[in-house]
Amino acid sequence: MRRIMLTVAYDGTNYHGWQRQPDKNSIEDVLDHCLSDLTKEPVRVIGASRTDAGVHALGNVAVFDTQARMEADKFAYALNQRLPEDIRIRASGEVPPDFHPRKTDSVKTYEYRILNEEFPDPLERLYSYFCYVPLDEHLMQRAADCLVGEHDFQSFCSAGAQVESTVRTLYSCTVHRERTRLTIRIRGNGFLYNMVRIITGTLMEAGRGKYPPEAVREILEAKDRRAAGPTAPARGLTLVSYEFPALEQAGRL
Repeated sequence: MRRIMLTVAYDGTNYHGWQRQPDKNSIEDVLDHCLSDLTKEPVRVIGASRTDAGVHALGNVAVFDTQARMEADKFAYALNQRLPEDIRIRASGEVPPDFHPRKTDSVKTYEYRILNEEFPDPLERLYSYFCYVPLDEHLMQRAADCLVGEHDFQSFCSAGAQVESTVRTLYSCTVHRERTRLTIRIRGNGFLYNMVRIITGTLMEAGRGKYPPEAVREILEAKDRRAAGPTAPARGLTLVSYEFPALEQAGRL
């Protein structure tokens, strides 16, 4: 039995998220069906990130086990002949049989896009959050700087999430403006449920002057979801990439 890793890109608009759900279309369901058809054996993928409905990805990761003899890098080509146009495999390769994408140390990068102008752009509606209120990206960056490092991010986690610890490390959090388009890029070792979307909503509150940027430190210290800003909509969020240092050091990526 071999374990194959897939780098998966998708437009999440028409799916009820990554995870399998009864009577709902999910990314996992589509991958399982196409892989089972390809390998002629029952396949169930294991995903690295269970993105929500409407969230997009350029570099989510999944693994599956197979007895098929196909060369590992050829799975990407074969699957892309079977998948719908809004899901694509960007790379495939063999990994150790015990590799698990959710139980291996990793670095994840997310981007959240905001369209900050007077009127909505219909071509951006599925991939960015429209905000007509002027946002000061410099204030947003000052607020973002307060989040970098190891912190207890309980205030930035949806209430009721079942996790052993709410401590996470952010390696960077940047706010970049290109004319009327803002991109929040966050890189860290792990993210809580809705964490990036809550961070985005909180940075936007700072950007519109609701509170000073340094108030984000108080929000962290509160360890209370009610202290942070609103949860930004899913459509502006994209999972950009996963990095697995152990695999890279072993030359498996």
